[in-house]
Amino acid sequence: MAAWAGIAVHFHALADGAASWPAALWTLLGYFTITTNLLVAIVFTGVAAKARFATPWLLGATLLNILLVGVIYGLLLQGLRKLTGGSELANVLLHRVTPALTAVFWLAFARKGTLTWRAPFFWALYPLGYLAYVLVRGAAEGHYPYPFIDVTRIGWEQTLINGALIALAFVSAGEVLVWLDRSLGREAGPLAGRRS
Repeated sequence: MAAWAGIAVHFHALADGAASWPAALWTLLGYFTITTNLLVAIVFTGVAAKARFATPWLLGATLLNILLVGVIYGLLLQGLRKLTGGSELANVLLHRVTPALTAVFWLAFARKGTLTWRAPFFWALYPLGYLAYVLVRGAAEGHYPYPFIDVTRIGWEQTLINGALIALAFVSAGEVLVWLDRSLGREAGPLAGRRS
């Protein structure tokens, strides 16, 4: 609900201004924050509906990507723009509330012990795919959504270095998540056995 609400509020804040609804939607889809919160919204709608696609593997991928949103915002983006009204509410929901709630859900409810060490490399395809998409889109439009991948300002070399560093940090964090999953899975195993 937090992810759906954050996207809706942000869309309304854009569409309520000079932008048309299609233009507002196109603008939103240029941001990793929005596409990842949309992923969270869809996956957790699936969780609520008990859909088969909401597997521990997908929950792990979703958690890691939404944590990337929160961490990047906290380290690199916070305070760069002054926000008010709906934009400020959307910012809190999308960058803080959704990552925190996703982490709490994963810790409390996700089935543990099934993730493999290879999983983070597959999970990284999503942010890398986003990077390719936004660089192509930025080259066509002359606008990049984030300063650390703004080719016009920092150049291709620094943009690719920044992308590689974020990818390395992402995969490393993913391996930590897999380690935590396997550790919690081992702890839950004996307890589950005793309860049964």
